[in-house]
Amino acid sequence: MKTFRPKIIDVFKNYSKKQLISDLVAGLIVAIIALPLSIALAIASGVSPEKGLYTAIVAGFVIALLGGSRVNISGPTAAFAAIVAGIVAQHGVEGLAIATLMAGAILILMGVLRLGSLIKYIPESITVGFTSGIAVTIVIGQIKDFLGLTFPAGTNAVEAVEKLEAIAKSVKTLNPWALLTGLVALAILIVWPKISKKIPGSLVAVLVLTVVVALTKLNVNTIGDLYSISASLPPFSLPEIDGAKIVALIPNAFTIAVLAAIESLLSCVVSDKMIDDTHNSNTELIAQGAGNICSALFGGIPATGAIARTAANVKNGGRSPVSGMVHAVVLLLVLVVLMPYAAFIPMPVIAAVLFMVAYNMSEWRHFVKICKTAPIFDTLVLVLTFVLTVVFDLVVAIAVGLAVHYFIVLIKKFAKKEA
Repeated sequence: MKTFRPKIIDVFKNYSKKQLISDLVAGLIVAIIALPLSIALAIASGVSPEKGLYTAIVAGFVIALLGGSRVNISGPTAAFAAIVAGIVAQHGVEGLAIATLMAGAILILMGVLRLGSLIKYIPESITVGFTSGIAVTIVIGQIKDFLGLTFPAGTNAVEAVEKLEAIAKSVKTLNPWALLTGLVALAILIVWPKISKKIPGSLVAVLVLTVVVALTKLNVNTIGDLYSISASLPPFSLPEIDGAKIVALIPNAFTIAVLAAIESLLSCVVSDKMIDDTHNSNTELIAQGAGNICSALFGGIPATGAIARTAANVKNGGRSPVSGMVHAVVLLLVLVVLMPYAAFIPMPVIAAVLFMVAYNMSEWRHFVKICKTAPIFDTLVLVLTFVLTVVFDLVVAIAVGLAVHYFIVLIKKFAKKEA
């Protein structure tokens, strides 16, 4: 298998009008799903709402065009929210752009060196541990908006523990209207999939409650109250790079690259089973690298393959990279035409959407299964990675998790030789 051969080359050999129509429909539906998620994930990442759309548009198009999968849909994902928020808090948006550029270069290098298959050597206990940890940090980060809390002036809560402390101190400022709005949004998100599989519950919750809050003038914070929103095209911007910033951001860049590789290749494996195909992992890594570089240059945040959006693409008839490119183009049109109206979306609704994202990615059943059935040392690594992700950050969690896992592996091998 060639190191770099985009799937679109093979797809167009036998491409039909019927498949084009199916891809157009799938791309449109995936864009509808991606719209509220992209905005919500940008907010969870500590950046302005339109940056989530910039990511889905630019990275989504580039990765679909160059990728090693027929159907993988890429964009902002919950896996990055915690680390991106931490980078922005410590190094600013420009620091995030530099880290994303570096991560993109690392991903391309991984693909060129044919390291796509090495991802499978990252232990399951670590991937489940940090995924569950990310889910918990997302929930903690959204409690403030869900309850409509007001933090005291000067509060600088970045880490999950700091946020919990700030929440505890501000619980008396709870806004009952915000809580009611959030609960109704959660109810819609839970019940709606039983009514319709085609239209995403997140879009229904956003549309219904935005209208209700606007008409009733409820005392609930909206996106426009907290953020200034731009409806302009993704702007090209080259960050100011210096040696000190590069050195400081190397650990973050590696974490972004590893996460992007794991998430995108897992998404490819899942979609391969759905369409009976085989992806090119090295091509996908190169495409993810190019997509992240382009995202950083056009105001976006880190991107990777999104398993839920990819599955929706397949289920709605997408069978070629065209659907991923269509999804990006539709989001571009939405950005230019409808983005100003995003200012009216209530923050508790965004929090509810992210609660559901966190629940769906938490893998709590998998977590419990490992604790019940896996060897004690695997459970130790799982819990350690989970706790470090919540209490510290992903960089520490992955580094310590891998170190402990392979230290245990070495001890076991040494013990066997001695025996």
